[in-house]
Amino acid sequence: AERRTGMKLYRFLTGPDDAAFCHKVTAALNRGWMLHGSPTYAFNAQTGTMQCGQAVIKEVDGVDYEPDMKLGEW
Repeated sequence: AERRTGMKLYRFLTGPDDAAFCHKVTAALNRGWMLHGSPTYAFNAQTGTMQCGQAVIKEVDGVDYEPDMKLGEW
């Protein structure tokens, strides 16, 4: 029998440096995503604000990757 391995998912969460960004990352962690690498922090000259970014990964068993998947729904 064919043994299916887990599908690996990757997302890069971004947003302004505010509580909403922290809630976005917290929500992902509570849906089973894991932090991947260090967070990023950069100045957006157009808006005059600091922007945050954090990569997250997740492995899902029994599902095959499809390019049209909405990764935020996992």
